[in-house]
Amino acid sequence: MNVQAYLMLNGRTEEAIEFYKKAVGAEVTMLMRFKDMPEPPPPGMVPEGWDDKIMHSSFKVGEAELMASDGCQSEAEGIRGISLALSVNSPDEAQAKFAALSDGGQVTMPLDKTFFSPAFGTLTDRFGVSWMVVTNQ
Repeated sequence: MNVQAYLMLNGRTEEAIEFYKKAVGAEVTMLMRFKDMPEPPPPGMVPEGWDDKIMHSSFKVGEAELMASDGCQSEAEGIRGISLALSVNSPDEAQAKFAALSDGGQVTMPLDKTFFSPAFGTLTDRFGVSWMVVTNQ
């Protein structure tokens, strides 16, 4: 059994993947656009002009595999009620990843020492994805 996060990024998946490549070293393992579907979607399922948008993608961040799609709702609200936890090996690495992920986003708890970690902080990135960055040591 396996549970994976599937991000619905409402028309911004390609931009998000490029951002995650730079911010956390994401590596794309699969990408399919709506225009590449083997059968046409039912009428009204995909917004007009979304042929080049991403129907499904998969990418790795470290050992974790995440999936993402532009979805079928260009007006949907941001992602709520879930955070991606990024565990790193040092406070310096935490600082670098936290700074990269928060670029264009909003810091909700600045990265700082806590009773459970030498560096922990939370943020929402520019795509509405909530992150917790924590140092393992």
